Amino acid sequence: MGTDKEFSGENWRAGVLPANARSVSVMRDMKITEALVAEHNTFLAVFDQIERVLPSLATHTEVSTMANIVEGLLESHAKTETNLAYLALDHVLEQNGDLKRMHQDHHEIDDRLCGVHTAKTCAEARRLLKAALLTSREHFQLEERSVFPLIEKVLQKETLLELGQTWLQRSKVRAQAV
Repeated sequence: MGTDKEFSGENWRAGVLPANARSVSVMRDMKITEALVAEHNTFLAVFDQIERVLPSLATHTEVSTMANIVEGLLESHAKTETNLAYLALDHVLEQNGDLKRMHQDHHEIDDRLCGVHTAKTCAEARRLLKAALLTSREHFQLEERSVFPLIEKVLQKETLLELGQTWLQRSKVRAQAV
């Protein structure tokens, strides 16, 4: 465990946490599929909190703000999936129909999130946001059940680890930009 000094002041505000040998080793050995599942789990926790407060949101602006948060999370995640994982598997995914389904899911989620911003009523905006969260959850389950195992089967372990390291570097860049 780190000292109080390591967790205080400038380090904490800068988002710098002391790394221990175990966490560095885990991150170095993380495959892209494991990284994407970890992101899914983080998003699901955020979705849980949004769904908890959603019924109490009283204005369209409040619901739109929540949709903006979800859009920001999913946009970065979708780019990672497309750029790092799916490109390597497009031909395999296309043959078994999963690629088309993945793109359809992304469009459906995007359409629902865009609909939140143009909804005529707050109730409609809440309904669309809730539907987008549900579709996202189902999409994550499909990926984890069929796409990620296929990625693990088709790509070599070294490639999965390299893609995981690329994901980690991109995550660091995004975190530093904030």
